[in-house]
Amino acid sequence: MMLTPEQVLASQKANMETLHGLTTKAFEGVEKLVELNLQATKAALDETAQHTQAMLSVKDVQELIALQAGLFQPLADKAAAYSRHLYDIASGTNAEFSKAFEGKVAESQAQFAALVDNAAKNAPAGSETAVAMMKSAVAAANNAFESVQKAVKQATDVAESNFNAVASNAANVTKSATGKKR
Repeated sequence: MMLTPEQVLASQKANMETLHGLTTKAFEGVEKLVELNLQATKAALDETAQHTQAMLSVKDVQELIALQAGLFQPLADKAAAYSRHLYDIASGTNAEFSKAFEGKVAESQAQFAALVDNAAKNAPAGSETAVAMMKSAVAAANNAFESVQKAVKQATDVAESNFNAVASNAANVTKSATGKKR
């Protein structure tokens, strides 16, 4: 099966559209990351100014200790929220790339299967065994790819679960630690 110039051009056009879409998604992820960092920086500056004002109005050591102890819990909560946003941005961008990759792989698999079927139809007599082996190899490769996709999905789910558990545990430890200091 020979590819026509029109088919080559259509394939190149589809590849360029996919590349453009992925580049756009990557820039959207970077924009979200920059926006998150700007918000976090603004909030940190505002909170630093408020904390400095509060420290300047402290009248005794007990009030200073209480003020400092009250600073830790919100700080831990904000760090956990920042990490959560960061993870959400990264996983969302990764999901878009994975979806595009899986679509291209599925398209390539379908094209290759069509090529194998076409070759099988036009194969000379007596080549049935070779054609069957080729079809078997293609099926095995497709099954292996699907297994890898499932393993990656499971690993991603486990990583997200572990991230949530660590974030929750860190927040609980900070709450209990700041509660004991008061």
